[in-house]
Amino acid sequence: MLRLLVLLLALANAAFLAWSLGLLDDVTGWHARGDREPERLARQVRPELIVILPPAADKPPAPGTVPNPASPAPPAAASAPAAVSAEAEPLPACLEAGPFSAAQIGPAQALLQSNLPRGSWTQVKTERSGLWMVYIGKFEDTRNMAERQVELRRLKVEYDELRAPNELAPGLSLGRFEVRANANNLLDQLVKRGVRNARVVESTPASSGQVLRIDKPSARVLAQLAALPGDTFGKGFLPCAKP
Repeated sequence: MLRLLVLLLALANAAFLAWSLGLLDDVTGWHARGDREPERLARQVRPELIVILPPAADKPPAPGTVPNPASPAPPAAASAPAAVSAEAEPLPACLEAGPFSAAQIGPAQALLQSNLPRGSWTQVKTERSGLWMVYIGKFEDTRNMAERQVELRRLKVEYDELRAPNELAPGLSLGRFEVRANANNLLDQLVKRGVRNARVVESTPASSGQVLRIDKPSARVLAQLAALPGDTFGKGFLPCAKP
C-alpha cells in the first residue's frame, strides 16, 4: 500500500513538472505561462494600426455634462490673450496739414469738401511771430569778419556766423529772440561790454496762415485721406503740433 502511494506521488510530480514546462499545453488546454506566452504577440493582426489616445482629461466634455472648474483650461484658451493683443494701432487724436497761404488754402479746402464728410475737418488760422536778432554785418569781405570774430572772442561774447540769407550774409549773429524787447536788452548789455556796431534786425518776419485740422479722425476718414492726392496738402496730414 505504501509503495502504491509513493508511486502515485512520483507520477503526480512528474506530471506537474511536465505541465509547468509547457509540455502538456496542447494536451490539457491550460497554459502554464498564463497570458505571458509569446504566441499571443504572434497572433496579433496589423498591430501598427494601434494609436495611443491622449488622457481622458484632455478630451472635450461629452454633451450634457458640466466641465469641472478645477480642471485646466484647454490650449485654445491660452491663445485668447494673444488674439486680443493683436488689435490695430489706436487712431490718432488729431491731424493737421499746413500752414497754407491765401493762394494755397482754396484748392486744399475744396478737395476736402468734395471727399470728406461734412463737419469732419476744420480750418484754423495760425499766427507765427517774427524773430529778432542782435547782428553785426554785413561785411564786405571775410577778412573784416575775421577781425570782428577775434574781437568778440577777446570780449568773451558768443556768436554764430551767418551764411544766409543773402541780405544778412556774411555776418555775425549774437542772439535770436521772439520778442524784440529781449533783443534790445541784450544789445544794451553788449554795448556796455565794448561790442561795437551791433544792431537789432528782424531775421524772420511775422507771418499768418491757415491750417486744415481733423480732430479724432475715424478709420473711414483716414482711408479717404489716403486716397487723396498728397501734393495738394504739402507735407500731408501729420499729428497736430503741441500747443
